[in-house]
Amino acid sequence: MKIESKKLLKINNISHGFFSNKGGVSKGIYKSLNCGLGSKDNREHILHNLKIIKNKFKVKKINLLKQIHSNKILHLKKNNNNLRIGVADGIFTSLSNNLIGILTADCAPILLSSKCGNYICALHGGWKGLHKDIIKRGIYLFNKHKITNKNIICSVGPCINHMNYEVKFDFMKKILKKNKKYKKLFKKNKNKILFNLKQFAQIKLLESGIQKKNIEIHKNDTYSNPNLFFSFRRSVHKKEDDYGRNISIIVKKNHKDENNILYK
Repeated sequence: MKIESKKLLKINNISHGFFSNKGGVSKGIYKSLNCGLGSKDNREHILHNLKIIKNKFKVKKINLLKQIHSNKILHLKKNNNNLRIGVADGIFTSLSNNLIGILTADCAPILLSSKCGNYICALHGGWKGLHKDIIKRGIYLFNKHKITNKNIICSVGPCINHMNYEVKFDFMKKILKKNKKYKKLFKKNKNKILFNLKQFAQIKLLESGIQKKNIEIHKNDTYSNPNLFFSFRRSVHKKEDDYGRNISIIVKKNHKDENNILYK
């Protein structure tokens, strides 16, 4: 199942999707569209699942990363024959017919595009990357290529909701040390401290200069929907020894005159 962004759908020359765990070939705890190369799943099943994704977009090349919860973004300037093109947590490109993907299992996948679709970006929005301003670095790459903030569209995909994201006091202290205004990201429920990752991503987008009307936040919760999404935290609570990864994709289509394509 592919979830799409209403805002990104308005851009004529890109395709995208936040994929659920359905429609693949993996078995057991990885059932069924596990795309995590770093998981303990059968590698042939993972590669088959990635082939399913490529076929959906009718594109031969998919570009993934070894994600490390950093703020590093790779600029994909030419075709790369590797499946994993590097160690980072984001990919930025203007290349056509190159799928760029992010793997998540509670973290927020963030897909961005210029309104004319000539530049696209995929970011792994875990709390560490957001805290280290990975979004600001992504926006900088658009700006570097003369794309102004008002011409950037962003969609934050399915991730863990705040009611299922319990954190420790030291975590809250670390976030608030950077900005006390982030206190609104935390809610106390009895003896628990709950953290709002979706709101954190939205705040970071706004702080980076993105207009609120150009931001879309998906409501889907990865933790509470085992029939739709993989979840790291849920797997820990169930005492499973591993977990699958959800994939989110964006791709620039091949158009002859991309400069004349407008945002609908």
